[in-house]
Amino acid sequence: MARQYVQDMTSGNETSLLLKFSLPMLIGNIFQQFYNMVDSIVVGNYVGKEALAAVGMTASLNFLYFSLCNGFATGAGVLISQYFGMKNERRVKDSIGNSLYLMLGMGILMSVVSVLLSAPILRLLNTPENIFQDALLYTRIVCGGLFSVVLYNGIAAMLRALGDSTTPLIFLVLSSILNIIGDLVLVLVFHMGVAGVAIATIAAQLLSALGCIAYAVLKNPYFRLKKENFRISSSLQSKMLRLGIPFGAQGSLIAFSCVALQSVINRFGSDVIAAFTATNRIEQLVQQPFNSLGTALATFTGQNLGAGNVDRVRTGYKRSCLLVVIFSLLMCAMMFIWGEDFVGLFVDDASVIAIGGRAVQITSLFYIPLGMIYIARSLLNGSGDSVFAFISGLAEVAGRIGFSIGLSAIPALGYWAVWYTTGLTWLITGIVCMLRYAQGKWKKIVLTD
Repeated sequence: MARQYVQDMTSGNETSLLLKFSLPMLIGNIFQQFYNMVDSIVVGNYVGKEALAAVGMTASLNFLYFSLCNGFATGAGVLISQYFGMKNERRVKDSIGNSLYLMLGMGILMSVVSVLLSAPILRLLNTPENIFQDALLYTRIVCGGLFSVVLYNGIAAMLRALGDSTTPLIFLVLSSILNIIGDLVLVLVFHMGVAGVAIATIAAQLLSALGCIAYAVLKNPYFRLKKENFRISSSLQSKMLRLGIPFGAQGSLIAFSCVALQSVINRFGSDVIAAFTATNRIEQLVQQPFNSLGTALATFTGQNLGAGNVDRVRTGYKRSCLLVVIFSLLMCAMMFIWGEDFVGLFVDDASVIAIGGRAVQITSLFYIPLGMIYIARSLLNGSGDSVFAFISGLAEVAGRIGFSIGLSAIPALGYWAVWYTTGLTWLITGIVCMLRYAQGKWKKIVLTD
């Protein structure tokens, strides 16, 4: 029974293991992005382009709050995967028990703080008045339900650390279906606008989180915890904080850079905001294979470093890079052929479609370095390289802020500076991540005892 819900990645063909682990996650991530796309499609086509702009411009802000909480889930996943690689069942269970304290605390704290700060932050972002109220309403509802998002992501990270990428998929698909139904009912039937989309999203996430927890306890032996597994361990808590804080900082810095870029985008008006929202949704979908493969490589790295298999990690990295190049070239070609058609799924405004179609062609030229960010960063995260987690976050901040200021000052570029900023930030950050991997310090970073 146990073998159905855990996967030992310390032996067997590296490519096969990575793809086998990635596939359920890819399906789940696509479903997740699909219901994000449905949010945008429903809002853009049945509420209006201003509402679409309001929902889209809050994405980076909400991601900032999520990242602050989810860093601790990432840190717990690193510890669990390394203890699992060492075949240390007691420490795996103790890590699961101790991580719940951090995630629950951060989830509740950030829910309260983010709701209180929503209005002043939206003002700081130069949010246009014609979309301010919708943006505020959407942000407050989503942030109020932040706890449910953190809970699901935390449990999913632990399951994946044990090699189980299927259980999170089951409940993510269920969540996606519920979210789509909720969107259609609350927006089309009850005419609740952006509030309906936000409520549907949070309700679906909460049900998914509760279901995932129940299923994990019933089916995965590592989640059948005893009283002693919930004892606070200063050693484990210290390690989780050492990992969680930099990982949280990494995500929050990336999100902060996106928020800073959003403030530049907002200066160009609602058409450009809507176009950026549509292209962002498309790019999020394109990134899911990178994200899934990267997460697989993080688990693969943690387990194999825990078992002392450095050469397997290196092989897994090289094969992952090859997969990234193949997929990136394919996606780039599709954006040049069907870019405007993809944007047209989200909005029926001709000017927005024209801007978005050209924009996705620009950013598609940078898909290879984008994929390399996911691969190198995930390997380094899986090794416990918490120092670099912070450094890579700084690289994205420097790129998005520096390029957005410099390029937007060039009159000939105009609003196209927004998408060139995105692509060049991927390029710079990808180079930084690959250089860190080449240094080889990750081989010595194992935090288990």
